[in-house]
Amino acid sequence: METTEKTKNRFGLIGKNISYSFSQGYFTEKFKALGLTDHSYENFDIQNIEEVTQVFEQPHIKGLNVTIPYKEQIIPYLDELDPMAEKIGAVNTIKITDKGLKGFNTDAHGFQKSLEPLLRPHHTKALILGTGGASKAVRFVLEEMGIATTYVSRNQKKRQFTYADLDRHILAEHSLIVNCTPLGTSPNIAAKPDIPYQFITQNHLLYDLIYNPAKTTFLALGEKQGATICNGHQMLVLQAEKAWEIWTMP
Repeated sequence: METTEKTKNRFGLIGKNISYSFSQGYFTEKFKALGLTDHSYENFDIQNIEEVTQVFEQPHIKGLNVTIPYKEQIIPYLDELDPMAEKIGAVNTIKITDKGLKGFNTDAHGFQKSLEPLLRPHHTKALILGTGGASKAVRFVLEEMGIATTYVSRNQKKRQFTYADLDRHILAEHSLIVNCTPLGTSPNIAAKPDIPYQFITQNHLLYDLIYNPAKTTFLALGEKQGATICNGHQMLVLQAEKAWEIWTMP
């Protein structure tokens, strides 16, 4: 959407290669439904974090979302962090106030509220695939809910699994698996995290933060094994609504 003199309340998304963005379509429709003709939502597609200062300098910016790969890199550019965002170590929502830029994390809220209805008593241990900014919110939520977590990444690190480590025993013990990697996002829909899908059972819950496509290869292979599956669409809606609440509160 082009900004005109009429647009006195500008919101937007900071990220890299974000033409696919859910947020722009969601908020544009929301503003239309609410009759907020002086509101706009734009994509600020930047190639490196240093360019973010140009976004902050633009007129009439009231609030911003942050996505891959800047959820952690954005923190030094902010004046204040909400206590939860500070604990998580990642920011996906910024409120612009007279006192400066304040960072929040609404991913945690979106993830928790979308996950809760699917949890069963045996979901006591989780594997988190990927170690980026979104995975930090996922880990924070699961730990708060009393679910033990272990990261899985390509590189060997202390208290983490590599994909090569994963076997029947580890998968049997960890009945919740959350994909926080971008593997499988459209247009590369054949891509998937390299886990041994043959060891997934009907006891498993597979949650993918990806929403496009609605059923990634990761989810489809889990469903084939009888697992419960969930994509990231509801999480996105819930985190967007939480962001709107933050931007509009006094």
